[in-house]
Amino acid sequence: MPTIEISCVEVWREISNYLDEDISVDLRERMEKHFGACAHCTAVLDGTRNVVGLVGDGTLFQMPQGFNKRLYDKIRELPPNVPRE
Repeated sequence: MPTIEISCVEVWREISNYLDEDISVDLRERMEKHFGACAHCTAVLDGTRNVVGLVGDGTLFQMPQGFNKRLYDKIRELPPNVPRE
C-alpha cells in the first residue's frame, strides 16, 4: 500500500501525539517520511521535543535574593491600562 503524503500543517497538529506515541502506525510512518524531507518540520519537532524535556523535568530554579521585589516594583511602574471604548 503506498504511503499518502502529509502536509506540514497536519504534521504540526500531530507533533505532540507523535512525541507521546499516541498515533497510528500509518500516521507515524507518514510523519517520519515527511521529517526526512522537510527540514522546517524537523526543526519544529526538535524544538517541541526540547520544550517538553525542559518543562517536563520538574527542575525548579532558585531566583536571586530580592528578585520578587524587583519584579513587582517593575510591574507597579508600568502605565495603567487605558480603558477601550
